[in-house]
Amino acid sequence: MNDLLTIAPEISQALAQGEPVVALESTLITHGLPHPVNMETAIDMLQSVRDAGAVPALIGIMDGRIRIGLAPRDLEVMLASGKQVLKVSRRDLAYTLSQGLNGGTTVAATMICARLAGIRIFATGGIGGVHRGVADTMDVSADLEELSRTPVAVICAGAKAILDLPRTFEYLETKGVPVIGYGTRELPGFYMRETGLSAPLRLDSPAEIAALAARHWALGLSGGILIANPPPTQTAMDRVEVEKAIDQALESATEAKISGAALTPYLLDSMTRMTEGRSLRANVALILNNARLGGQIACAFAAESAFRPSSALAS
Repeated sequence: MNDLLTIAPEISQALAQGEPVVALESTLITHGLPHPVNMETAIDMLQSVRDAGAVPALIGIMDGRIRIGLAPRDLEVMLASGKQVLKVSRRDLAYTLSQGLNGGTTVAATMICARLAGIRIFATGGIGGVHRGVADTMDVSADLEELSRTPVAVICAGAKAILDLPRTFEYLETKGVPVIGYGTRELPGFYMRETGLSAPLRLDSPAEIAALAARHWALGLSGGILIANPPPTQTAMDRVEVEKAIDQALESATEAKISGAALTPYLLDSMTRMTEGRSLRANVALILNNARLGGQIACAFAAESAFRPSSALAS
């Protein structure tokens, strides 16, 4: 992996010593949030992981190498370089590396990079999923397939609210991905604490989640685990307001003929305008909330030893 990966010394040492490390994705910064909120959030996200007792590992691609442990200044250099910063998912990884390009890694790509580095815990905002109107577009995020095949636990606030949430979680059930509601019987919907969808599993502590993850992989089950963490109460949005804004954003995207990888950033930006910034504040708050929980779970996972044979965890 030396030809592909550059791991920051702090992270390399933490991994070698079995200390808790949390992977973080870079598309939140490069494509998901506006400037300067993106850089402020990057700094706060890293600190949230540290406050929980773990080492943060912000992942992205710079000059054709996977960087495990980007600093906010690295992202600033990347974005200010004048070179295009790609939105990198599974299909784009080899191209971005072979061409010596820069890229922010999505949930799917970050999971792959985290696995290569030996990181098991990953905190993000919300996962991608089945898009509305999938019967016509066949638009399903690579995040879902990655969750079914890559052994990384993903902490999020559920799937992004702009998606078809029932079909997204049905897809995960079909693929055998454990979906855990953290302290809740109802799945959150990114901006919303409630969606009307029941969480298949409920666990109430980082230690319980770490124990499940260790046993999941000790069984030789190679896929990931999804932990759905409700957004903070003080910034969570009303379900009716969110649905109304989404409908308007989708109508605008259709008129503008926005699709593919450009659709999610467009919809999130439209949501920010239509909610007068409330959705952006909710987005930032849930990212930091998930980073904290990710740090707590990573600490518990590092301490979990009863069901951690090295052969299982190396898969």
